[in-house]
Amino acid sequence: MKYEYWMACIRGVSSQKKIRLRESMTTAEAVYYIEETRLKSFEFLNEQDRNKILQAKKQGDPGEDYEKMCEKGIRFIPYFSKEYPEKLKEIPDCPYAVYVKGCLPDALSRTAAIIGARRCTPYGEKYAVDFAHALAKHGIEIISGMARGVDGMGHRGALLAGGRTFAVLGCGVDVCYPREHIGLYVDILEQGGGILSEQPPGTAPLPQNFPARNRIISGLSDAVLVMEAGKKSGSLITVDMALEQGRDVYALPGPVNSTLSDGCNHLIRQGAGVLLSPGALLEEWGTEESVRACDGKKEGKNEKMLETAEKLVYSCLGLYPKNVDQVVRETKLCIKEVLELLVSLELQGYIREISKNYYVVSRS
Repeated sequence: MKYEYWMACIRGVSSQKKIRLRESMTTAEAVYYIEETRLKSFEFLNEQDRNKILQAKKQGDPGEDYEKMCEKGIRFIPYFSKEYPEKLKEIPDCPYAVYVKGCLPDALSRTAAIIGARRCTPYGEKYAVDFAHALAKHGIEIISGMARGVDGMGHRGALLAGGRTFAVLGCGVDVCYPREHIGLYVDILEQGGGILSEQPPGTAPLPQNFPARNRIISGLSDAVLVMEAGKKSGSLITVDMALEQGRDVYALPGPVNSTLSDGCNHLIRQGAGVLLSPGALLEEWGTEESVRACDGKKEGKNEKMLETAEKLVYSCLGLYPKNVDQVVRETKLCIKEVLELLVSLELQGYIREISKNYYVVSRS
C-alpha cells in the first residue's frame, strides 16, 4: 500500500493518467521501479508527467510517510481498493485516491449534498438546517464542504437529527479549515460521519484545491441542493459538475431583490428542481414523511417548565446557531445574565453549545 500512497502523492500528474499508468503496469510498486526508457513508451504521458514521476522516485522510501499517515488515524483508499466509493468511480475525473478520517458514506444509502453561499443570510442558514435535519431524520446522508455559511449549517442540521454527515475538504483531512469549525469537525466524527479529501495529509487549504474538491462533493451525492448562491457563486461550479455527472439538482427559491438568491433563481429558470419544503422533497423521493419532523418547530421539551427569563432566551434560539452577542441583542438582557441562563438551559438539556459561544436548541 505504501507504493499506492507514493503514487497518489505525485503532484502535477492527473488522476486519470495515474490510473491508466497503474492499470498498464498492474501495480503501483511496478510503477515505482519502472525504468525511464519504459516510462517513455506510454504516449498518454507527456515529458512533464514523466519528469514529475521520476522526481517523485528520488524522494526516498515512501513507507515512512505512509506510516506517519496511519499513525494519525487516517485511512488511505486508492481507486483499486474494494472500499473506494462506487459513486466516485462513476464520475469521469475521479480522484486516484481519497484520504478519510472516520467513515465513508454508506454505499446503500441515499446521499444529498447541501451547498451554498459562505456569507449566507439567516434565510439560507435556516433552510440549510431544516432540509438537512429532515433528510437526515429519514436516513439520508448529508455531504458538504464544511465551509462557513450554508455548508456548516447543512452539516449541523444533520447532526441535530442524529444523522451522519460527511465533509469533503480542499486540504488534508488532518487540517481543520476553517479553524472555527473545529467543534463541527469533531462532532461529525463522533456521530459516525467522516472527513474526506483527495489531498495528502498536511496539505494547506490552497484556493486551487477547492474547485476540484467540488466534483467529489457532487460525485458522492445522488442529488445536490443549493440553498443560496449568487450569480458568480462557487456553488454553481459544483452544480455544473453535478449535471455532468448525471446528478439531480435542486435550488431554494429566494427573494427577487436578494443578490444571494440570483444563482438559485437562475437555476430554477433553467429547469432545476424547486425546494418548496423538506416534506415535498421527501415525498418526491418516495420517502414517508411526517410534518412534525420537517416543520422546524422545537420539540421534545415542555417550555412551561422554564422560568420567564429562561423562556425569553430559549425562544431566541433555533436549529441554526446563534452566538451570545446575538442573544444579548435580541433579549436586551445583560451579558452576565444571558451567560447564566444559557448555562442553566444547557444543564437542563434544552439547548446545546455546538462551538464556543454558539448555541442551538436540543431536538432530542
